[in-house]
Amino acid sequence: MADEATLVLIKPDAIARGLTGAVLTRLDQLGLRVVGAKALRVSRRLATEHYQALRGRPFFEGLVTHLTGQLHGVDYVLAFVYAGPDAIAKVRQAAGATDPEQADPASLRGAFGRNTAGVMENILHASSDAREAEREIALWFRPDELLSPQQAAKRATTQPAGVPCCRA
Repeated sequence: MADEATLVLIKPDAIARGLTGAVLTRLDQLGLRVVGAKALRVSRRLATEHYQALRGRPFFEGLVTHLTGQLHGVDYVLAFVYAGPDAIAKVRQAAGATDPEQADPASLRGAFGRNTAGVMENILHASSDAREAEREIALWFRPDELLSPQQAAKRATTQPAGVPCCRA
């Protein structure tokens, strides 16, 4: 199967709770390549564009408030693009159901997500399908911020022994 790419956002609730390492460790075990990574502050404009398909839903403002970091005292997210065979399905399975209470306990959201005081803290975003992944990646990353799959493979195979890098 051909490579596909997917967007992952580690949300402010996960960062505030010190879960970044746990999330990245689980994602690393999927055998995908990281072809883009950055930390950035999320403007209201970016959050509303990201969640455009949910505009008009009763929970929309809560999503925007959450992603912009207004609920957890962390005003940034960590954004990643993972690439590889079945990347979208692999990341979605690892993430688990959107609602932590409905998620498999072995998934990221099942293990670390929670619903508290009416706020769903589901720790990460994962693209839902190929069309959304393409739209979201273009929204969060400029083309020059992404390694092509060929660049990522080359860097992984030319990295000196003992120096961590991306996977081939």
